[in-house]
Amino acid sequence: MEIINVHAAKTHLSRLLDQVVEGEEFILAKAGKPMAKLVALDKEPSKKSKKKEKKREFGQFRGEIWTSPNFDDEDPEINKMFGMD
Repeated sequence: MEIINVHAAKTHLSRLLDQVVEGEEFILAKAGKPMAKLVALDKEPSKKSKKKEKKREFGQFRGEIWTSPNFDDEDPEINKMFGMD
């Protein structure tokens, strides 16, 4: 596994990514000190990282939520506060 300085990695990032996709791995170093590892991602996320998406059920709260019939009527007190008499 090749160690590459951050400056060189920035300069040749496109080439490095092509090599990573082909299976190579690189250690990125700053001032000679290893800081990170550049590896290819799996084509499919692992089962651990996959979130189980729960499908939404429309109307699941039907009959449980109530809205006043005059919900969207103007309120004279609020209109007065905003100078909309």
